[in-house]
Amino acid sequence: MTRLMSWDDLLNRPKVSPTHSIHWGTNATDVADLWIPEGPGPFPVVLMVHGGCWQKSIADRTLMNWAAEDLRSQGLAVWNIEYRGVDENGGGYPGTFLDVAHAADALRDQAAQSNLDLNRVAAFGHSAGGHLALWAAARHKLPTNSPMRMDNPLRLVGVVNSGGLADLKASRGVTQRDCLADIYDQLVGDISSTRAEVLSDTSPAEMLPLKVHQVSVNGHDDAIAPPVLGEGYTRRAKAAGDHADVVVVLNTGHVELIAPGSEVWDIEVATLKSMLGVN
Repeated sequence: MTRLMSWDDLLNRPKVSPTHSIHWGTNATDVADLWIPEGPGPFPVVLMVHGGCWQKSIADRTLMNWAAEDLRSQGLAVWNIEYRGVDENGGGYPGTFLDVAHAADALRDQAAQSNLDLNRVAAFGHSAGGHLALWAAARHKLPTNSPMRMDNPLRLVGVVNSGGLADLKASRGVTQRDCLADIYDQLVGDISSTRAEVLSDTSPAEMLPLKVHQVSVNGHDDAIAPPVLGEGYTRRAKAAGDHADVVVVLNTGHVELIAPGSEVWDIEVATLKSMLGVN
């Protein structure tokens, strides 16, 4: 069997840096990195959402630097966002979701000066970030009484759910316990008089149809997000009437999904380019 990549294989690569780091709010996590390609633009944009089991002690947005730089080198601008983990003050429900929503919408403030094409924005989320990227695409489905509801959310043309934990109910018993089950209650919040089901506004699988193209990409040998999750989510999305596909790549684990040079990364880049209308 082919040796799967380790986190050290990725993290020990030569460091790369974004074009700009932009604080869009007053909190420490109100920040995103903007990666701008060479040339005049206008540039299609990838809204990038890192994983780390919704916990900052595991990962922050810099985990995605190599992926962001590779996309930038291929002509795609990248808005790599940060958000509070459940292990940070104010994280969990609804803070983590609010951070993602505000960060996505803050992209609009960068469009003119950086020549970004807001009509061509696709999201790419890895692991827990796959859940949050799809949730960002589902924001228009939030009820008016939701604390995360915002008018006129940023419109996405597609989402690549990369080894994502998009269906929280299905993922809870499949992924590593310390990744989701141990922090589940913090992430989804409590039942209330206006919220009878905690997954109704937190799990994309319960918010279908999203009315956006969704592609779930899974490594055949991924122990954190096994293919059954992408396959199951895609079946639900298709049954709800969405344009959804799933791709499972052999000899691939969790790290390869965000490692430029891997077979699965090339597939994901091609998928993003197709969504964004890039040749």
